[in-house]
Amino acid sequence: MSLLRPFAAIGAAVLFAAASAQADNWPARPIRVISPFPAGSASDTTARVVLDSVSRFVGQPMVLETKPGAGGIVGFADVAKSEPDGYTFVTSSTSLGTGSVLHRHLPYDPVKDFVPVVMFGVQPNVLVASKESGFKTVADLVAAARAKPGALTFASAGMAGERLRLAANIDVRHVPFRDGGLTEVMAGRIDYYFIPLAAAASALGSGKLTVLAVSSPKRVALLPDAPSIVESGYPNAVFRFWVGLSAPARTPAAIINKVHDATEKALQDPGLKERLAKLGVEPEPMSVDAFGKYVRDDIAGTAELAKQAHIEPLD
Repeated sequence: MSLLRPFAAIGAAVLFAAASAQADNWPARPIRVISPFPAGSASDTTARVVLDSVSRFVGQPMVLETKPGAGGIVGFADVAKSEPDGYTFVTSSTSLGTGSVLHRHLPYDPVKDFVPVVMFGVQPNVLVASKESGFKTVADLVAAARAKPGALTFASAGMAGERLRLAANIDVRHVPFRDGGLTEVMAGRIDYYFIPLAAAASALGSGKLTVLAVSSPKRVALLPDAPSIVESGYPNAVFRFWVGLSAPARTPAAIINKVHDATEKALQDPGLKERLAKLGVEPEPMSVDAFGKYVRDDIAGTAELAKQAHIEPLD
């Protein structure tokens, strides 16, 4: 037997004891949660509502720090290189997968550098068009796209726009936006936009947008008059935008479990459910392991969709 084995075993035991002690004493101070997207974005808006309640269960404030830039890359990179001590988290979302197909050289690995902690909820994207477009239905949009191939432009949070493009077999041009896509549609400079419901809610009453559909299989209570994308004839264009919480890789499992359980308890509160419902967000409880698989599958699915859509990285 190697003489090194006993020392290796002792070293492992010491590390395990240190991690256990760290978890037992956690949290001893406020917890930083990075939001990689601007205030008003779907992930930021959802996280603010949820974390306010979760703070009461963990016993320390979970302070949301908005750190946008480069389509979320700045915030995710900050967390990826942070100490895995349980005092830094990030609001993760569908954007993790989108970023991985739009950029060849990310300063982090979306799978290896983060550990998914807990799902906050899912929401449909809303398909909105500028009033100037004259579109009233998805059928109107598709007819216009087929009449003038390559003429229509769209923006999209996530890959919902590409799903509709493939499902309807239309030739339309995607215009990438770091931020501000909704403003461009309202001004009539972009023809249509798929945007998460939580981010669109405040703008829907502006009178400058027409809601054509929601990207869910069924209608949603917040927009009862908006048909689902399935009703509109495109079941393959169903898309749900998810928002959750992730931590740097190697964060102690005991801390991960504590945050997960505290969040699940918070999400059972009727008041929090009501606030989320007003944003169109539906909680979707699942275990830490199940959420990890959900995120990995979503990233892989986004990569496959990008391949089908012949999407080339921006850089």
